[in-house]
Amino acid sequence: MGLGNTQKWEKSSLSFNAAYINLEPYQKVIQQNVTWHKPYQSLSGETVYRYKFANGLFKAYAAFDHADFSLDQDDINQPEPVRTAITNNNLYVNTSYNGILGNQWAITTGMSYGYSHNAIGLNRNEVTNGEHSSHLKLKLRKKITNRFKLSFGADYFLTDFNEMYKEPQEFEFKSGYNNNIAAAYAEADIFFSKKLALKAGVRSSHSAMVGTTTIEPRAAFAYKSGSNSQISLAYGNFYQTPGQDYLKYYNNPNYEKTAHYIFNYLYNTDSYTLRAEAYYKDYGSLVKYDTGTAQYNSDFSNTGIGYAKGIDVFWRDNKSFKNMEYWVSYSFIDSERDYRNYEYGATPSYIAKHNFSLVTKYWIQSLRSQLGVTYTYNSGRPYNNPNESAFMNGKTKSYNNLSLSWAWLVSQQKILYLSVSNIAGSDNIFGYNYASTPGPDGTFARQPITQAADRFVFIGFFWTISDNKKTNQLQNL
Repeated sequence: MGLGNTQKWEKSSLSFNAAYINLEPYQKVIQQNVTWHKPYQSLSGETVYRYKFANGLFKAYAAFDHADFSLDQDDINQPEPVRTAITNNNLYVNTSYNGILGNQWAITTGMSYGYSHNAIGLNRNEVTNGEHSSHLKLKLRKKITNRFKLSFGADYFLTDFNEMYKEPQEFEFKSGYNNNIAAAYAEADIFFSKKLALKAGVRSSHSAMVGTTTIEPRAAFAYKSGSNSQISLAYGNFYQTPGQDYLKYYNNPNYEKTAHYIFNYLYNTDSYTLRAEAYYKDYGSLVKYDTGTAQYNSDFSNTGIGYAKGIDVFWRDNKSFKNMEYWVSYSFIDSERDYRNYEYGATPSYIAKHNFSLVTKYWIQSLRSQLGVTYTYNSGRPYNNPNESAFMNGKTKSYNNLSLSWAWLVSQQKILYLSVSNIAGSDNIFGYNYASTPGPDGTFARQPITQAADRFVFIGFFWTISDNKKTNQLQNL
C-alpha cells in the first residue's frame, strides 16, 4: 500500500509519501523455492519541504524505512538449512540551499546525515552493525563571460561504523572504523564556439584512514555535430577508499583508483533518442586478501589491478508505429580483475559479456489499455569450479526473462495494473555454491543459485488525486 500527497502554497510546498509492503499473502498464493519463516515486510516514508526565497530555494528532506524477514537457506556445507533473519532500519535527512549571491555568483550548500542499523541472525549466531555518516558541501559558481564559467567547492564526509559478531559459545569479535574525508575541487566551462565546449577540472581529497592526498584531473570535450546531435570525449582519474567490508578489518589501506576514457554520441529529438558510448577503464591498487572471504585474520594489500572496456547502445522510438513506444538497449563488456582472493586476472562473476533488453508499450484505444512487453537477455556469467584446474573457468547458462503488463484506465486518474515477470518460466541460474571439501569420489559437490520463485505477479491500483484532472501514472507503468 502506498500513499502520497503534496500541499502547495505561494512560496512553499510540503510533500510526503508512505508505503507498507507485506509479502506473506502473496507467498501463500505463489509457490516459492525457499522456506520462509517470516516473509518480507517493510514500512517506509519520506517528506520534502521547499521554500522559495527572493534569490534562492531551500529544501529539507527526510526518509526512513524498516524491513525484516526470516527464511531457511540451503548450504552445501551444512546438513540442515541455515536459518537467516535480517532486520534493517534506516534514517536519512538532508538540507540544501541554491541561490544567487550577487554579481553573478551562485551558491549551492547543504548537509546530510544517515544512520543504518542491521541485526542479522545466522542460526544461533548474531551479527549487528550500525553506521553513522554525514556529508557537508559547498559550491560556488560564477559566469565570468559568456564563454567562460568557473566553479569550485569543497566536501567533507564523516563515517563511523561498528560491527559485533557473537556466537552462543561466548565467542565475539568487534570490528569497525572511523574515516573522515576532506575534498576540494575546481572546474571551468569553456565555450570555444556555439559547437565546441570544454569542461576541465581537478579534484583533491584526503582520507584520515589512508593518510595521503590525491590529485585527480578530469576533462571532457563536447562538439555539437548537428542540430540534434552531439559528440563528446571524456577523461578522468578517480580515487576512493576501499569498501566497508574491507575497511572494518583493514587498518592501513591505500586508495583504489581508476582512469576513465569515454567516447559518447547522442542524437535526441522529441520522437527519437540514440545514445552510443564506448569506454575503457584502467583499475589499480585494488584490494586483495588471502582467505576465502574478507575476514578479521585476512592478509590485505592494495596490489590488485584490472580493466574494463565495452560499448553501450540505447535507442528509443515513439513515432514510427502508431500508438506504440519502444526502446532497445545493448551492452558489451570485456573485463578482467586480479583482486579480492583471485589467483590471477579473470572476469568477475557479476559480469555478463552481452546484455540486451527490449521494452515496448502499446496503447489500445478501444480497450483504454496499455500493453507492455519486456524481454531481457544476459549471456552466461563466469564462476569458479574447484573441480577444474583453471580458475573462474565455468560459465552459467544465459539469463532470459519475458515479462508482460496490462494497464487499464478505469477512468482518467484511476488505473488497474497487472504484470507477470518471467512468464515463460525460464529456469535461470545465477551461479553455484561448492562444498568446501571434496566427497569420497574426490569431487566437490555443488548447489545452484536460483531465483526465489519462477515468476513474480503484481496487481496494483493507482489513483491520482490532484487539481489537474488529466494527470495519472500511466507513463510510469
